[in-house]
Amino acid sequence: MGNAQEFVQQSSENEESNRDSATNDMITKPIKNYTKWFRISLYIIFFLAGQASASFLGKLYYDKGGSSKWMATFVQSAGFPILIPLMFFFQKPKNSSSLNYSLANILLLYIFFGILQAGDNLMYSYGLLYLPVSTYSLLCATQLAFNALFSFFLNSQKITFFIFNSLVLLTISASLLAIHAESDGTNKISKGKYPMGVLFTIGASATYSLYLSLMEVSFKKVMKMEYFHVVLDFQIYPSFVATSGCVMGLFASKEWKNLGTEMEEYKLGDVSYIMTLVWTAISWQISSVGMLGLIFEVSSLFTNVIGTVGLPAVPVFSVILFHDKMDGIKVISLFLAMWGFLSYIYQHYLDDVKCKKKASSCGNDVLGSHLEVC
Repeated sequence: MGNAQEFVQQSSENEESNRDSATNDMITKPIKNYTKWFRISLYIIFFLAGQASASFLGKLYYDKGGSSKWMATFVQSAGFPILIPLMFFFQKPKNSSSLNYSLANILLLYIFFGILQAGDNLMYSYGLLYLPVSTYSLLCATQLAFNALFSFFLNSQKITFFIFNSLVLLTISASLLAIHAESDGTNKISKGKYPMGVLFTIGASATYSLYLSLMEVSFKKVMKMEYFHVVLDFQIYPSFVATSGCVMGLFASKEWKNLGTEMEEYKLGDVSYIMTLVWTAISWQISSVGMLGLIFEVSSLFTNVIGTVGLPAVPVFSVILFHDKMDGIKVISLFLAMWGFLSYIYQHYLDDVKCKKKASSCGNDVLGSHLEVC
């Protein structure tokens, strides 16, 4: 009889302990979620602010007298030294000595991503040179379509009706700009170079999307470490490789010989020339940290969607700052791009609602029965 009472008392204590544990989990989980969303919000600000300012400064460089494609490519990765102090602040934990990867494999990843980054940056430089900022930014919206495609094959992303609708709308938006070169009405861009600018920008968007998807694979399947230090590593070391490649390209193309003359003839003056390049480099690094942080916290497709949010604002500001022409074709293209973006956001909303319902059901199961694991 005593054993029975002891068993009942122990069972009651275990049930109370489990209930307290479940309650504590319910309390601490929202706190963790708030912390995570604070980080995500910070990454979004970095990503959008860096992306917009880098695009405008890059166009300003060309618009005021700059002409070196390799210099424009160089500054997209050369600002990585400003991130090195953060490596000492966000140090690797002591237990990270047992790595999930070999040093040779990680070095190959750094070199691969560095080369991919350099090629992508070069194509973007050509796109900015041959296209107005408004057209360039709208064409960059195609990266969402490319990323959805790569995410389907590499990251197991489902292609629903709304995502497919988004891809079609963004493709049509880009096609309108590609076949309507006269819509820009600029004398600075020849008819032969305009299609090249379109091809380079779309190629850069596709490469960028592949870069994001492969980076997500590397974070989740190769590194398997949830530390911000990993984000910094994947920004600093590939940027070093990309910058080294740009230096070689700068000397191989002999463009370095014209940099002195280019600085002297820069319309805004020598100091402005240097500051334009410096702040372009800093802006790209801020954008890249935000980009990698979003991939790390969420996914590559979500990162590209956030990047697409800032694109509609660029054509508007380009009309004000660079006097780009905003005609009917661009307005339609902008409308289709926004429609495509909202279509994807709606799918993300549906997924979020479904996820919350599943989480709520899981929580009720835990509170109702401690023997069943959700």
